[in-house]
Amino acid sequence: MKTAEIRRRWLTYFGENGHTVVPSASLVSDDPSLLFTVAGMVPFIPYLSGVVPAPYPRATSVQKCIRTNDIEEVGKTPVTARSSR
Repeated sequence: MKTAEIRRRWLTYFGENGHTVVPSASLVSDDPSLLFTVAGMVPFIPYLSGVVPAPYPRATSVQKCIRTNDIEEVGKTPVTARSSR
């Protein structure tokens, strides 16, 4: 199964069960304390903190985000001992 299919099934399931399907927010965060969106919940912070009333009672989404804490490690694969043939 491909990632796009998993994403589609996730959104379809929750959308059919009463959640509002919300599109992914920009990677550039509206939060002045963040340069990028580093977690999928960042776009929902104003609603979760009560600063802004939530526009929907339940939501589902697949959010883009950038991992920065371990950016130096992304793409590296640990070297493992190869078994003899």
